Amino acid sequence: MKKPFLFLLLVVCAYSSYPQRISTNFNNNWHFFLEDNASFSKENFDSSSWEVLNVPHDWSFEKGVRQGGDQGQGGGYHDGGIGWYRKTFNVKKASLSKITYINFDGVYMNSEVWVNGNYLAKRPYGYISFRYNISKYLKAGKNTIAVRVDNSLEPSARWYHPCGIYAAVKLIEVNPIHFKPSTIFVTTPLIENQKAIVNIDAEVTSPQKGLKYEVILYSPDGKELDKNCEKLKIVNPSIQLEVKDPKLWSPETPNLYKAVTLILDGKKVIDEVETTFGFKTVEWKTETGFWLNGENVKLKGVCEHWEGGPVGGAWTKPMLRWKLQALKDMGINAIRPSHNPTPPMFYDICDEIGLLVMDEIFDGWHKKAPQDYGKQAFDKWWQRDVKEWITRDRNHPSIFVWSLGNETHSDVAPELVEYGKKLDPTRLFTSGAGNPEDMDIQGVNGGSETKSFIENKSFDKPFISTEAPHTWQTRGYYRTHTWWRDNELPGTYELPNLTEKEIFFYEGINPKNWRNRKQRFNSSYDNATVRVSARKYWEVMRDTPWHSGHFRWTGFDYYGEAGLVHGGLPFNLFMGGALDVAGFKKDLFHFYRSQWTEETMIHMLPHWTHPRMKKGTVIPVWVYSNAEEVELFLNGTSLGKDKPGTIWNEMQCEWMVPYEAGTLEAVAYIDGKEVKRTSFTTAKQPSKLKTTIDKLEAEESFTTSYIVTSEGLDAYDNLYPYGENKVYYKIQGDVKKISMENGNPIDPTSRTKSDFRALFFGKTRLFLREQPNAQKASIITASILGDKALYASNKITIDAKQISILGKNPSSDLNIFYTQNGDNPETDGVLYKEAFEITDGTTVKAIIKQNGTIMLRMEETFGKNEGLFWGDEHSADMWIGRGVNISAEEGILEGAAKISDDAHRYKGTGFVKFDGNEGAVTFYQENDGEMGDYSIRFRYMHNNEGQLHPMKLYVNDEYIRTLEFKPTGGWEKEWKFVPTIITLKAGANNIKLETAGESGPFIDELFVD
Repeated sequence: MKKPFLFLLLVVCAYSSYPQRISTNFNNNWHFFLEDNASFSKENFDSSSWEVLNVPHDWSFEKGVRQGGDQGQGGGYHDGGIGWYRKTFNVKKASLSKITYINFDGVYMNSEVWVNGNYLAKRPYGYISFRYNISKYLKAGKNTIAVRVDNSLEPSARWYHPCGIYAAVKLIEVNPIHFKPSTIFVTTPLIENQKAIVNIDAEVTSPQKGLKYEVILYSPDGKELDKNCEKLKIVNPSIQLEVKDPKLWSPETPNLYKAVTLILDGKKVIDEVETTFGFKTVEWKTETGFWLNGENVKLKGVCEHWEGGPVGGAWTKPMLRWKLQALKDMGINAIRPSHNPTPPMFYDICDEIGLLVMDEIFDGWHKKAPQDYGKQAFDKWWQRDVKEWITRDRNHPSIFVWSLGNETHSDVAPELVEYGKKLDPTRLFTSGAGNPEDMDIQGVNGGSETKSFIENKSFDKPFISTEAPHTWQTRGYYRTHTWWRDNELPGTYELPNLTEKEIFFYEGINPKNWRNRKQRFNSSYDNATVRVSARKYWEVMRDTPWHSGHFRWTGFDYYGEAGLVHGGLPFNLFMGGALDVAGFKKDLFHFYRSQWTEETMIHMLPHWTHPRMKKGTVIPVWVYSNAEEVELFLNGTSLGKDKPGTIWNEMQCEWMVPYEAGTLEAVAYIDGKEVKRTSFTTAKQPSKLKTTIDKLEAEESFTTSYIVTSEGLDAYDNLYPYGENKVYYKIQGDVKKISMENGNPIDPTSRTKSDFRALFFGKTRLFLREQPNAQKASIITASILGDKALYASNKITIDAKQISILGKNPSSDLNIFYTQNGDNPETDGVLYKEAFEITDGTTVKAIIKQNGTIMLRMEETFGKNEGLFWGDEHSADMWIGRGVNISAEEGILEGAAKISDDAHRYKGTGFVKFDGNEGAVTFYQENDGEMGDYSIRFRYMHNNEGQLHPMKLYVNDEYIRTLEFKPTGGWEKEWKFVPTIITLKAGANNIKLETAGESGPFIDELFVD
């Protein structure tokens, strides 16, 4: 928890208590309505029937996943739309002589603002802070503000984006003479062991005779270090001060200093601003990479969407601190907010906990998503947005480099760099694989993952992997055979299978029902990837001197890009993180801990509950540890010792263990003495619910949050790792549900509207936020527990508890009534007393009563066809050797193109037809490699004799050629292919088929071979 500095009291004592700058929390009691009407902007419009809420708010996340959702696969099938916010507030008469700003930290996107019916302006970019001077529109007494947020044009990003006022809002009142917003710039032109020089530049609205400009510097512990006061003669004053024995800022020692800048009229404070800064030196060298404070440092980073995690885009500061601290605990020292700036509190936390930030402004400088900022507003707005971004963020010591874009190419790059350096000449500029010739540092995304790149590349400027490695893991899921997203690519490092034959045969979906070969879960053995394993890429980065480091894709899983890797619905999120969207740590998290942290740790995988596995099946058992040596025991018998190595495939200790039920235990040693141990014991069916609560303390304008974790345990307190039972929650008192999340990429349950979420591989979570002035709160948790498939046991347990969250809550007994035959438990239920047995296909229904009132209604079906799919070694054979296939119905349709399922043997959920009219379908393809030629095929069908239905092929809006589609011999099931070769650039590609005056055939899929 950040501790407040003591110097504020000193300033108040030294000068008069004249109220010079007042910042007011403006987050609470907004009225919201998800419709559009021009009358909503009027001063006296009655919005009392609208929903009342506190920001941050993300209406897209609250609405949830919908087949056909406006944002498409990139946005995880969430919606857009137009929403309005209104709020009333009181203004004192004395404030009318002041200047009042309203400051928005983030509104996505195309926001427009009215005050008392007066139109202020529009701000297109959804990822930038902005403010308006509203002074001339205010009046004494009641005032109204209205905000229109327009996300009607979708998809407006290539990944999930929030909708609405998703970040803090403040009302700032200042004197007419004041520091202009974002004009204070603290630089440190000299840093030596014994002293450092600090320049503090500012800009005031207007100088006035008799006023002074003063700066006071304070140490990390709040002591005054130096100050200076000069006459305020110009609008842009500057003062230079000296600090003796400066303590440097680094990820290990995030020492923060503060500069207090004041405008004085005698002893009266006219305006005052506090600015946090730090001392650090940064060098980039072509031969040896990145240097921080004179030390050669490898950047151990992650990329992170603002939306990665369990709240969509509506992060509060306590929740964001939890997220960033979890990544810090993994051992990272750097983070790249991809691919946009974040609200200011992100950088504040990075300053405080010690994370270097590659601050990034844009995804593209032109259209990448069909309706993105690049298309809608970039040309007109980029200078204003870059200015806001850099001037707002440049004092943060955590920011060590600016990134101007991601996988984008344009002649505007030199202008972007030149303009950026005028705003901050103290840092260098890069991009994620965009116009490298114009950047100070060459950033490369996925193309930097190959053996051929690492061994053959040479650079004339410093290099960093801005987006690598790309690996995937589904928490709790394992396979011993390597999986490549696009099949094995040339020039990659080897990643051999762990066993000759696959030994794990469970999936989230029956392979017969997959839409394409991507629709499987991804193995947690670090063997599911595009090109390289996490272990190999850490070795490469660590041992290659010119390699500055990497930002892996990603830290947390995130919503969206569900089609890119996972083939589309029912998948609605991306599993590239070291933590899932619920914040549960994957095995990958612990691998990085073993390499990047010093505190002794040990972690073992996989779990040791395999009820369907034949006894004696040899299982690779891995242990990640930073100890010197690890010994493995099975049922008390030592299986020998192993030492973690430095070569990639020796970084884990490894044993090949014939399976038998019991206890598997790993013991870590240093100097021959035990330092850590961990164990798994084979679990029986889940029979009780374990609930733990983590409290995240309130910060600034944000109330306290709570993370409620539920786990399905057996009678002996062992986690059942295949647990899939629903956990129901009844929330009571002064807390609001933010979401429920389990990390399951195919769970269709609403994260915000439902009262339950199923366990996913044994775990799920509920996220809560206190209401303002909260006094008391509690929850009831309940679950009908057992093995969903009744394979391990047919015994069922019902568990329910009331748990206090906040304050003293009166408690009373809970009564459970249930049925097994489908009857209503309210009228026909039996009082639950003990576990009971059921048969295949049984649906258990139950109610939870408290003081005679029904608190929860529950239902769970059990049977051999329920839950996870359990197959055999041949279950997925049909998908061997298949390339990447992209469904036409997932594309962007224009004109007469429409989705249909009125045929047979189509792939996915349907196909696209034109019904004799004209139209187009655009496919989206992400190429993580370098630019190159690819063979593609369109799967189609028609039976119009003598017609070729010519269609124009465009790649990234450039006409390539016209393709002809010969009759296939039928309209029902006779599908054929039209092949061709195209060039795909690195990153995002759009592939468009457009009719050419003779309509088109049925279009089913695009195959990239």
